[in-house]
Amino acid sequence: MVGSKKIGLIGGGNMGEALIKGLLQSGHFDTSQITVSDISRDRLTYLQENYQVSTVSDNGKVARAADVIVLAVKPQQMGDVLAEIHGQVQHLPLVISIAAGVTIAAIEQVLGEAVPVVRVMPNTPALVLTGATAITGGAHASSDHLATARMLFESVGLVVEVDESHMDAVTGLSGSGPAYVYLFIEALTDGGVLMGLPRPVARALAVQTTMGAAKLAASSDNHLAALKDQITSPGGTTIHGLAVLESEGMRGMLMEAVEAATQRARKLGKG
Repeated sequence: MVGSKKIGLIGGGNMGEALIKGLLQSGHFDTSQITVSDISRDRLTYLQENYQVSTVSDNGKVARAADVIVLAVKPQQMGDVLAEIHGQVQHLPLVISIAAGVTIAAIEQVLGEAVPVVRVMPNTPALVLTGATAITGGAHASSDHLATARMLFESVGLVVEVDESHMDAVTGLSGSGPAYVYLFIEALTDGGVLMGLPRPVARALAVQTTMGAAKLAASSDNHLAALKDQITSPGGTTIHGLAVLESEGMRGMLMEAVEAATQRARKLGKG
């Protein structure tokens, strides 16, 4: 049962914190089950004080004690971390990597092919239990291992399973996507301010509009274009606004942003 397992987080940055917060808020885990290591002592102090989880500076200690090891480090740090823990996983814990671009084969090559590895790409809305996560398993990751990874990340939001060949595209879309959305919300807010709204009012309206539109899209079987058409009357305000967005190339720019982030993820994976 996932809820009885010891979770070891190597890396306590933004994504590591998001997972800690989400797991604790889900009610499926308590602080005694989570240990986190990080190179920054200040970061460990912060995590211990704010979440009451166990903290250590020794990655090997985390690896030895964990049933599930989550490698929540940057791609550039993965080689050093794997070298530290490769002799500490003889008990064959499930190893979950959230490092963009780092392949399962690269991890298995260092840790040994008998170690079950699941590659995961979550995003920071896990902080509010609304994350979007894709998972894919290695050669020695059984259906039970994938189910464990799925249950772990379902504690913080939606989980989908994809082929590993699609993981870099997931990084470009949902991994980086929240930043695109924040920029969109900020621009909507500035538009409201330009038209005379007080900034707190404009921000509140922009955030709620974005959140409401996303919730409606998630609950509807209609094509997104149909949802758009529902509020686009002939000669009305919305079609005039949409005409500007189309003429300025917003659709193409977002597609290119996903492509650029995907290509960067691929380059990170190659070192």
